[in-house]
Amino acid sequence: MNATIDQAPFRFGELVTALAAATLFLSSAAIPGETGPSPGQRIVLVTGSTGGLGRETALALAAAGDHVIVHGRDVERAEEVLAAIRADGNGTASFYRADLASLAETRELAEAILADYDRLDVLVNNAGVFLPHQDERQVTGDGYELHFQVNYLSGYLLVDMLRPLLVKSAPSRIVNVASGQRPIDFDDLMSEQDYSGIDAYMRSKNAQVMMAFAMADELGDEDITINAMHPSSFMNTDMVLEAGFEPQSSVETGRDALLRLINEDVGTGKFFNVFQEADAIPEAYDAKAQERLLAVSEELAVRP
Repeated sequence: MNATIDQAPFRFGELVTALAAATLFLSSAAIPGETGPSPGQRIVLVTGSTGGLGRETALALAAAGDHVIVHGRDVERAEEVLAAIRADGNGTASFYRADLASLAETRELAEAILADYDRLDVLVNNAGVFLPHQDERQVTGDGYELHFQVNYLSGYLLVDMLRPLLVKSAPSRIVNVASGQRPIDFDDLMSEQDYSGIDAYMRSKNAQVMMAFAMADELGDEDITINAMHPSSFMNTDMVLEAGFEPQSSVETGRDALLRLINEDVGTGKFFNVFQEADAIPEAYDAKAQERLLAVSEELAVRP
């Protein structure tokens, strides 16, 4: 039996305006501390940046003077991030709310950014879900396995929709925050057979790596690099702690590894294990598997 993920109700703070409450995202001035970018300021979208690795990365980017598009589902947590960025005084930030377990909300997120910005220098696909001990397969409202949609498919959709802004900002970068990987079963893409939470998670992360490899040449023609990385094993984030694992590394290590790919020219179409370029699993290099993944992703996420 499959469990369906219901769309979580919006939880708006007292300062959210009635107009913002009617949308799937929070526009400028909805939260104290939101500020638009200055001319020439680098603009970075970090999905899942109200907590964990994404939060630490967003704070570091803003401290270095960037404009950060903060994304998440929780307005109160976003307020805390924006307050910290404002207090630091170096960078600027705005917040957009969207649940990546909904393709409709993911599209609304991309459309809002396209409407509000005329460039995007870096896209970091960091948002993710990790339910390794979940015995019951979780299905989104779109009918897709939860890990596959949140960790991979919605990121694929963001790349597809935000590509015009990345082209305008070229040279620009995309970084997929992946992890360990397991081969994708294309005959059971949504993990309907012999479900395992850890398998579903690692297959979704392999999809992120394969996407980086598969898109590298085409995006490279537009002066956009795309890479994937494993930030560190079992960082001391809420996601790891809630999954019941003992932390083995710090979120600061993962942050610094991710910042390296955001800030440095490391080439394109590569996989990094923390700070070092590394080999992904063999399937990730299979050109036919890559082509198949992109085709099915377009079918599931892009085509009406």
